[in-house]
Amino acid sequence: MCLTVAAATVAVTAGVLLAMGRTLWGTAGQPGLWSGDIWSQFNSQRLADPYTLTHISHGLGLYGLLWLAARNLPVRVRGVLAVAIEAGWEVFENSDWVIQRYREATISLDYYGDSVINSTGDILTAALGFVLASWLPWRVTLAGFLLLEAVLLLWIRDSLLLNILMLIYPISGVKIWQMGM
Repeated sequence: MCLTVAAATVAVTAGVLLAMGRTLWGTAGQPGLWSGDIWSQFNSQRLADPYTLTHISHGLGLYGLLWLAARNLPVRVRGVLAVAIEAGWEVFENSDWVIQRYREATISLDYYGDSVINSTGDILTAALGFVLASWLPWRVTLAGFLLLEAVLLLWIRDSLLLNILMLIYPISGVKIWQMGM
């Protein structure tokens, strides 16, 4: 039952994103599984990209937050809640206000929002992070989160925590470093 509700949540989210004007495969309309270049027109348009790794971190964090807030609920119910929260984030992230904020405050100067396929992949990846956190000891989960942050900082000069910081409180020196200047 929980898997059915989670799948329905993903399907409804895809419908909402299409209704918001998001395209199935993004602005170029070209299907693809992976875009490894965060500066290309295919970033956030393909099923996965380097930012997909931040959604694993979303799932790890959602597991921890939901354990703190609702540990009496069965883990499968908390998993459905995590999928719903992540789906809500994908809708919010693709609102005109957030897209404009990304373009003004972060290195995502040419960000036009996620494709529906990319958002779906992000939700599923967050669900994977949640499942991993439910299976692994908390120390391993924390180490995994920190490792993902470090890999992303070295690879693309961005990470979940840095992305949050730059959305909320942009720092020009950080943005300059992120752009490789």
